[in-house]
Amino acid sequence: MINLNRFDLVSLRLYAAVVETGSLTAGAARFGISLAAASRRVLELEEGVGTRLLDRSKKGVAPTDAGHTLYRHSLRLAADLEGLALAMDDYGRGVASQVRLWVNTSAVNGLVPEALCSYLAEHPDTKIDLEEALSDAVVRAVLTGSADLGIFSDNIPAAGLETTVCNVDELVLLLPRHHALARRKRVRFAEVIGHDFIGLERSASLVRLVGSAAENLGASLKVRVQVRSFDAMCRMIAAGIGIGVLPRTAALPHVHSMQLAEVRLDETWATRRLLLGCRRVASLSRPARALAEVLLGGPWPARD
Repeated sequence: MINLNRFDLVSLRLYAAVVETGSLTAGAARFGISLAAASRRVLELEEGVGTRLLDRSKKGVAPTDAGHTLYRHSLRLAADLEGLALAMDDYGRGVASQVRLWVNTSAVNGLVPEALCSYLAEHPDTKIDLEEALSDAVVRAVLTGSADLGIFSDNIPAAGLETTVCNVDELVLLLPRHHALARRKRVRFAEVIGHDFIGLERSASLVRLVGSAAENLGASLKVRVQVRSFDAMCRMIAAGIGIGVLPRTAALPHVHSMQLAEVRLDETWATRRLLLGCRRVASLSRPARALAEVLLGGPWPARD
């Protein structure tokens, strides 16, 4: 068992700088210490873990497999330390408590704004640290303790978390108003599979879901343009570049302003559930549990 006292935050942050710059000299310069001091700290880290962390060459340094692992954990520790500093600063300025909430794009365009407004009206001294991210990243943030609560799509694996449904998200087909299908009330996905699509980045849970639906039809989705937000998707659709599948709550504000048409998808997978997750409900702070109850519209359901 490695002695945890052999680690110190200064050396870990320095090590991260060395990895990122690919050079002991550059890492030392970024960190504001001498090359000799930086070399000594890195060597002490290697002695502490009992293995080589850096491969050294004339071109610089590169992390070994063990070094990559240490680098990842170093970044997480540095982020946690920064979060700790910010939280203590908040308390010093009179903030009574803080809840870290990570949500996917569907949630931030749907239930979250109204829920936060209601929650903050009842808890004015609580600060909400809100982060919008892909569902995969939301799950990781809750698992690693970077978030107290997370909202993500139900098609993302979440082993290790306690979850419950917090919202049902209807997916619709969004088209330019002049499109041939714009007057339809409902459409099967097979009817539009050959069209050009506007999509989010490939790792987004919505893209995975729609791509899987295409594969089930023996086809692949023709993504013409990838963007990073629902707003950008709507702008591309309005310009006539392609069509798109979006949550109805995210699409509605743009339908009239951008002269778009919304058509319902006649597919079972078009009804998508959003999950609220945490590591352990019993371990939630009182402010976090109170926020969960606002998001759920009541207490967290008891586990069977």
